[in-house]
Amino acid sequence: MFSATTYTKKIVSDSTSLRRVSVPASVAASASAVASVVVTLLLVLSVFSGIAYAGAPEINTLDKEGVFGKFKHNGIAIRGYDTVAYFTEGKAVEGSANITTQWQGATWQFSSEEHKELFVAAPEKYAPQYGGYCAYGIANDYVVKIEPDQWQIVDDKLYLNYDARIQKAWSKNIAGYIKTADKKFEALLAAQ
Repeated sequence: MFSATTYTKKIVSDSTSLRRVSVPASVAASASAVASVVVTLLLVLSVFSGIAYAGAPEINTLDKEGVFGKFKHNGIAIRGYDTVAYFTEGKAVEGSANITTQWQGATWQFSSEEHKELFVAAPEKYAPQYGGYCAYGIANDYVVKIEPDQWQIVDDKLYLNYDARIQKAWSKNIAGYIKTADKKFEALLAAQ
């Protein structure tokens, strides 16, 4: 009989080399069940911690409250960054609370009056895709926050991502993720 104790000893004793270890079907099924529970718990925790948000507005206004706070909607698009600057300056630039406009239920901040005027004249040209939610997340059925410095312009459209790790994963198949997210975004927002 292959017990948990002998299984653990085999793994520990073989830790210096990579070897294939036979695992009984019952152990493999248990491991699969545990993995499912862990993934479900992580999803539930992300929803309750404010990373994913039920009732998501059309424009991403998620921002962190304090250093250790949860992400909550504050009404300010893309965490207060100037969406036009990605196109004109090629970098993420913080907007000013003194230079703003309203569009699609959110406050958009800009680093200059010129950027504000460009946005007001053509908001669809400068607004990020998927309402400013994470492009990779949308492709994978998650409506989640972004980090403004994780971005890319593809075919004159701005895409934002959750963090550097997700940006790297997204970069491996940009066209595929865009195609998938384009199909899912409207239904995903409606389901929130």
